[in-house]
Amino acid sequence: MLSRFTQTLSMTEVVPEEVPIRPAATVLLIDDRPDLQVFMMKRHANTVFAGGMWVFPGGAVDHQDDASYFSSIATHRTDGEASELMNLENGGLAYYMAAIRETFEEAGVLLALNQEDESPLNIAEASTARFQQYRDQLNAGEIELKTILERESLMADIGKMHYIARWVTPLGSPRRFDARFFIARIPRLQIPVHDDGELVNSVWMSPREIIEKAATDEMVLMSPTLRMVKSLAEFESADQVIASASSNPEDHRVRVHKDSGVIVLPGETGYNDALTDVETGWMRLRPI
Repeated sequence: MLSRFTQTLSMTEVVPEEVPIRPAATVLLIDDRPDLQVFMMKRHANTVFAGGMWVFPGGAVDHQDDASYFSSIATHRTDGEASELMNLENGGLAYYMAAIRETFEEAGVLLALNQEDESPLNIAEASTARFQQYRDQLNAGEIELKTILERESLMADIGKMHYIARWVTPLGSPRRFDARFFIARIPRLQIPVHDDGELVNSVWMSPREIIEKAATDEMVLMSPTLRMVKSLAEFESADQVIASASSNPEDHRVRVHKDSGVIVLPGETGYNDALTDVETGWMRLRPI
């Protein structure tokens, strides 16, 4: 039995055991519109990883995400605190910074606060063009996130991001990631827009509607993405989600139902005798 992670990815000239596992980070941006909704983006069909699929903003951890790069930029978590949350010895802050960087690159949303008074960043009409230029330069590798934050007297808004899951791409994919998932409310003074390069479409949608469209293949999601959406559907509002995520519940190891192939968690039908060698993941997103 193969997961959607494996089924949908090309195996051309790939030696599965030799594919490195790269650290990565992704963010679920949520809001009440007025019902609970999550921001989804569709990847270009020709991208190597998850081509044509609907995803959350995210990508691989880069050298510029290292905690040492942000020693002069105030944040709401130290590397030690971030690492402890994710059960790491060190390096946890890099996942947060990668999530912030990727969200700006892919969705045009910069999770940051003004250093002077910690007020939310307002990318208003007067500064939209300037931040779009930053975004273009960041995507082109011409500037680093640290430089943008320093120029604009900003600090990364890590305190509003909550760690909710970890997923490791199964053996068999041409690209493998050890991805940490975060969740955050969309900043009120910013509007997400896909980059129109790697991402060709975007939409705000309720978790239940996504699940319905995925069931008919109107939307195609990787197994972990769909499982995150299903867990999100158990909540009624963004406030409930953030309250639960900020309480940092314990990890629940995922398994795969041996008959349906659906990812299940403790307490769900078929979990006790479900498969443990198909998907590797740990989730904290659930009502408390």
